Amino acid sequence: MAAAPSRIHKIKDSAFVFTLHVSRIQQLIMNMPPEDIKRIVVKIGTNLLTGRSAFDGRVLEELVKEVCQLKHDHDTDIIIVTSGAVGCGMVVLGMTKRPCSLPEKQAVAAVGQARLMHYYETLFQAYGNGLTSAQVLLTQTDLDSRKNYLNVRNTLNTLFALGKVIPVINENDSTATQELKFGDNDTLAAKIAAKINADVLILLTDVAGLYDKNPAEDPTAQLITDVERITPELEAAAGGAGSIASTGGMRTKIEAAKIAISAGVHCIITSGRQDQVIHSVLSGQAPRTRFYPLKTSLPHRKRWIAFGRSAAGSIRVDDGARNAIINQGKSLLPAGIIAIEGQFIRGSSVRVIDTADKVIACGLVNYGSSDLRAIQGKKSETIATILGHKDYDEAIHRNNMVLFQ
Repeated sequence: MAAAPSRIHKIKDSAFVFTLHVSRIQQLIMNMPPEDIKRIVVKIGTNLLTGRSAFDGRVLEELVKEVCQLKHDHDTDIIIVTSGAVGCGMVVLGMTKRPCSLPEKQAVAAVGQARLMHYYETLFQAYGNGLTSAQVLLTQTDLDSRKNYLNVRNTLNTLFALGKVIPVINENDSTATQELKFGDNDTLAAKIAAKINADVLILLTDVAGLYDKNPAEDPTAQLITDVERITPELEAAAGGAGSIASTGGMRTKIEAAKIAISAGVHCIITSGRQDQVIHSVLSGQAPRTRFYPLKTSLPHRKRWIAFGRSAAGSIRVDDGARNAIINQGKSLLPAGIIAIEGQFIRGSSVRVIDTADKVIACGLVNYGSSDLRAIQGKKSETIATILGHKDYDEAIHRNNMVLFQ
């Protein structure tokens, strides 16, 4: 049997003392009143859980200590979104090379998930003083259904209500296919934060935050400490949307930040290798990049439309339709559609793309892809003649659309 992470075999003999002065408590969440501090989502990145071996539990141990202290001191609802299942599986199986094929990754993750949760439960038994962990495994299909989406939220809220449970969430790598994957746990963490009305999402990685240039290549790179608006220039600093190379894996974290701030959640990117990192970042002492939430957050149904569902395809629109959607608050009519990409059915979630290839919105379609191809570019009054029926004038109604502006 493979050895447990470093020091876990000694944790029952360890003592952990953490003190936080009242004045610092009042500064938590960066000047948010302490009574407003209700829920935090902490995502632990893969790079923090890997060392010279496939899995290294030293950072995990310190983070669990801190989470337990935070829960006991302030009764804060905390969710951990964790990576590490594949690394744990590699240790158990004695593998020195990370698996490449999807079936092999799934098999190794299935082995490693049990070991990973064993580590968490062992740590919570040692440091939790009555706290325990709960495993929640998700795939994208769990969120595609509105009913399942709500069930996930209800489960998490019930776990919080028990008062002594720290949910530990991971993507179900053993069953998720490439098409169903969230993409990474940054996205998963952001969707969870949006779902539970978290106050703060903390993305812990192995760098201090987002830099204006790649710090590994340019010694003049400066840390971007505060972001009030995610601009194309900022995305370019993170590697750019769709870029193969990115600065410290920042591209997916920018996408996660977009989800979080749209739901009214503060998003923090920082290094998880700092001592007492959660308290330090919440008190404003740790180097970090902070993304400020939008002034008006999306209601839960639109969060589900925008971030809960996986896009089944795309609708490309002309400049007139783009202007009507963005500047006039209009629905998308068939007349403004110039192309349909993908195969989807009525009620599917699709992206709305302009002529510059920018995703401007997403929404739930009133017609399937074959019907939309037949009526694209046509006036709404001709739909019945072309299709033999007309259920709606709109391809996507405004109430079922979310802008990405």
